[in-house]
Amino acid sequence: MPSPDGNAGFGAALLRPDLPVPEGLSVSGGRSPKRRFGVYRNNVVVGLVDCLLATFPALAALLGADYFRALARLYVAGHPPRSPVLILYGDTFPDFVERFPPLADYPYLGDVGRLEWAWLSAYHAVDEAVLAPGALALLPAEALDGLRLVAHPAARLVASRWPVFELARANRFELGSPQPGDLHAAQTVLVTRPDVDVELRSLDPGTAALAAALLGGATLGAASELAVSADPDLVLADGLAVLLASGAFAGLAP
Repeated sequence: MPSPDGNAGFGAALLRPDLPVPEGLSVSGGRSPKRRFGVYRNNVVVGLVDCLLATFPALAALLGADYFRALARLYVAGHPPRSPVLILYGDTFPDFVERFPPLADYPYLGDVGRLEWAWLSAYHAVDEAVLAPGALALLPAEALDGLRLVAHPAARLVASRWPVFELARANRFELGSPQPGDLHAAQTVLVTRPDVDVELRSLDPGTAALAAALLGGATLGAASELAVSADPDLVLADGLAVLLASGAFAGLAP
């Protein structure tokens, strides 16, 4: 039986062409183990690169397909899969892109990738009914301040200093829509899946603060104070209505 160290060495050699072919390999028919391993290595790497391309098409569009594939190969070489489920591969790719020195002049790319990962994780989240928009209207007013809402399993919030909603929309979700005019316009995006389709919604600062607090477990009273601090002009009822209509919550906390 191969040792754990042997397995680790085999796996590392699969992803890194600079490492030698593992010793002890044999191939039937007198064929070269080095050549056969090279074919296998290439298939594995290409498969992982294709997986990243399927997960991050907006990043690929912004970088260009060739650049993206070259960058993905660098990532694959240092980040072996931690799960046999390939849809889970690439969760740290946005961090890798953000820290890649040649891309320092494009700091928004990491957050575009995080938004795409949030979309994927929302898509694969556990099915659960959303809290009906009118549910809070049935409660007595005195109960609202201490109320906590249960985040829906598919709800994600991506806060960025960059216009990630517009970048992702123009380069993936609504091809042909305009690119952002101001690359320094901060945006917070709520990702939900109220039915079968994942939805993205750009939130104003007050509603974004309300969402972050409620999804983080704050009471409605505490979340409301944070939201008004972020935007004194926010109409709390309107902000809460947006979150409920988007399917951000699954129920009321006991």
